Amino acid sequence: MNGDQTQTPPADWRTDTMECWRRLPNKLFFFVLLAAWLVLFQFWGNSILGYVHTSSLFGWLDEAYNSKQSVEDAGHGDFIPFLVVGIFWWKRKELLALPLQLWWPGILILAAALMLHVVGYAVQQPLLSVVALFAGIYGLMGLAWGKAWLRHGNYPFLLFIFSIPLASHLNFILFPLRLLVTWLAEIVSHIIGIGVIRTGTQLLDPSGHYGYNVEAACGGMRSLIAIFLLATIYAFGVFQSPGKRIFLMATALPFAVLGNMVRLLFIIVAAEMGGQKWGDYIHEGGPYGIFSLLPYIPGIFGLLFLGRWMENREARSKTAATSASGEFMNFKKVEAKNKSTGEERA
Repeated sequence: MNGDQTQTPPADWRTDTMECWRRLPNKLFFFVLLAAWLVLFQFWGNSILGYVHTSSLFGWLDEAYNSKQSVEDAGHGDFIPFLVVGIFWWKRKELLALPLQLWWPGILILAAALMLHVVGYAVQQPLLSVVALFAGIYGLMGLAWGKAWLRHGNYPFLLFIFSIPLASHLNFILFPLRLLVTWLAEIVSHIIGIGVIRTGTQLLDPSGHYGYNVEAACGGMRSLIAIFLLATIYAFGVFQSPGKRIFLMATALPFAVLGNMVRLLFIIVAAEMGGQKWGDYIHEGGPYGIFSLLPYIPGIFGLLFLGRWMENREARSKTAATSASGEFMNFKKVEAKNKSTGEERA
């Protein structure tokens, strides 16, 4: 190697961060407005001073996410903002390559979000204020960096939907899921020779040794949201076709049902082998809570397998299309050459 030649060292994350920060326009404008927007929801975000005695919308969300008394089952909401910021960081080069500039129509989005919050505050519906909070931040991004930023950033920003505690409003989905999981577990139990009896969401042993009820907390909402979140990230991160994205996201439902059925079957088999005590041991999670992961394993691995299969199929289709296009071009070239040769002979 020539001693005069020098290699440019790869930039570390600090250098990369500083470079991205330098290239980002209207920083002060955006972050000052963002701070003011967050202050609004900190001090005038929640008008319900009942079981959560706080005027902060963030305090209300923390109670919904983490309180044992909450029926929302939305503990995942805490890490969604970090996930969104991480995806924006992953897309930073794509976003910074856009024509970033002030876009005054963003004020309309911000004004609509403010009106939604006023309505939510007046009628004591914090969920409307949560939607307004995220919609306002979206409007601020458009105001500071333009329509192109909003168009390319709408996917990660839509993940904030998972920060909205909606479990208590989704009982019309949850109860049919409980019935479906119980019914499937009964069928598979009969196939493997365990004669359980189903009554609604209850499974009973004919001898009376054990019985289990699929409660709302075990109905699959948590695993459904987790798998749907993973499916959304995978679908938007890999595929460009809306149809493929929707299909992959839709598979979250059957995968969540499958995972909860597997967990219920483990409980039934354990109870059949060792009585109610063994079944309760699996139901409570077992050593280090390892059995609590059962609803997620079939869904996550099934989703990754299906997504990979779709990727390979898409790659093969592109390869076949490229090959066919190349063969067609070669055919046209040969045809043109033969035509030229025939004209010369004539």
